[in-house]
Amino acid sequence: MTQIAHVTESRITASEKVIYTAKAHTAGSPGGPSMTKLALATTSRCLFFGLLVFTPSAAPSAWAQTRPPILEKMAKTYGLDSWDQIQAIRYTWNLQLGALNISRSWEWEPKTGKVSYEGKDKDGKPVKATYLRSELGSQPDTVKNEIDPAFINDNYTLLFPLKAYWDGSATVIDQGMYNLPVGNGSAELVAVKYPAESGGYTPGDTWELYVGKDNRAEYLVYHRGGTKKPSILFATWGGHKKAGPLLFSTDHRGNADGKPIRVFFSDVSVKVTGSDTWVNAK
Repeated sequence: MTQIAHVTESRITASEKVIYTAKAHTAGSPGGPSMTKLALATTSRCLFFGLLVFTPSAAPSAWAQTRPPILEKMAKTYGLDSWDQIQAIRYTWNLQLGALNISRSWEWEPKTGKVSYEGKDKDGKPVKATYLRSELGSQPDTVKNEIDPAFINDNYTLLFPLKAYWDGSATVIDQGMYNLPVGNGSAELVAVKYPAESGGYTPGDTWELYVGKDNRAEYLVYHRGGTKKPSILFATWGGHKKAGPLLFSTDHRGNADGKPIRVFFSDVSVKVTGSDTWVNAK
C-alpha cells in the first residue's frame, strides 16, 4: 500500500507541467461549486469522497475547449450528450467499511433541484426528508448539516465522470498511459486537482482517474489535500450498468488508508422527460 501510494503521488508531481486549466466559476453564479466533508465516521453521515458540487445546466461551453480530450470522451460515454433528457434519478448508496453498513436512498430531479431522502439517523431510527436545494437555507439543521452533505457526496460519487467534466474550478492533468494500480493492464491517467486556496472542506484534493480504451473509468485513486483521514483511497470503478441514456458505475471496492472498503449503488433508475416510467439500470 505504501509503495503504491508513493508512486502515484510522484506521478502527480512530475506531470503538472502538462496542465489543462479550466476557467474558475464565479462565486455568485448559479450552480457554483461548494465543498463538503469526507468523513469516514461511525455515523450515518459517513461519506465516500470529499467533493465539489456543480450544476450541469450552468456549465459554460467555453470550459470544454480547455479540457483534455479524454475527459470529454469519457463524459460522453457516461451520457453527457443525453443529460438534458433526464427528469429524475433514484438510487441507494451503500457503504461497507469494517463494522459499518450504511444505506441511503435518494430521488433527485436535476432540473428542479428537488431531493427526496430515506435513511436512518445515528441511532438507527428511520428518517425521511424532501426539499428543494434552492431553498436549503430555510431547511432544518438536520437537512442542512447532515442530509444535504450526504446527498452531495453520494450524488457526486454516482455521477463522477460527468461531474469531473462539468466542474470548472479544478485543474485537469492528462498524464498519458500508466499501469493500473492493481492487477494487470494499463489505462490513461487523468488527474483532477482542486486548488488549495479555494476554501471549502477539502482544498487541495486530487482524484486520479484511470480511463480504459472504451472510455470507461476503471479505477480511482483519491489523495486528500488536508490532514483529515482517510489520506488516500484506492477503489475500482466497476459494475457498469445502463439506465436509459446514462451509464453508471455501481460497484467500488478497494481500501481507505489500508482498510477494506466497498461503496456500491443499488436500485438505480432514471426517468426521462415526458415519461412517467422509471427505467432500471441493467
